[in-house]
Amino acid sequence: MDTIQIHDKTFEIFIEEDQILSRVKELAQAISIDFAGTQPLFIAVLNGSFIFAADIMKSIAFPCEIQFVKVSSYHGAQSSGTVQQVLGLNQNIKGRKVIIIEDIIDSGLTIDFLLTDLLKQEPESISICSLLLKPKALKVKIDVQYIGFEVENHFLVGYGLDYDGLGRNLRHLYQVIE
Repeated sequence: MDTIQIHDKTFEIFIEEDQILSRVKELAQAISIDFAGTQPLFIAVLNGSFIFAADIMKSIAFPCEIQFVKVSSYHGAQSSGTVQQVLGLNQNIKGRKVIIIEDIIDSGLTIDFLLTDLLKQEPESISICSLLLKPKALKVKIDVQYIGFEVENHFLVGYGLDYDGLGRNLRHLYQVIE
């Protein structure tokens, strides 16, 4: 499928599955090198990162754990500008190396909220791994150590990203056709 229709929007392929998976393996390899000999805790941000997190975890070459948190600032296709934690972390991270796995960082508000919350628990370190980063959309400064792709401020679906609940299951990343 070169184009798809979700609700009132038409999308075209932006990044194909093979390119995504190749980049995911590169990110996992970099993480494996940087965290060799440690046992970090991965914290995947639901719902969007679940596919990316699964693919990263399958390529990690050392013992590690994963937990999930759910934070949200989206309603449909627009960010509400207000971040709410829906499902929290149930594991002690004090003194631990933590790697946050995020699907996309656009405004940066969600990851900033999560970082602030996690830093209160005194981890040894926190690194961020995001499949996508929209530098021009950032409203706060965020230091992202592992970036899959820097993208323009287009609306994207697929590979875990959704439009009002639909499209997460798509193998490719699609961008809206304006």
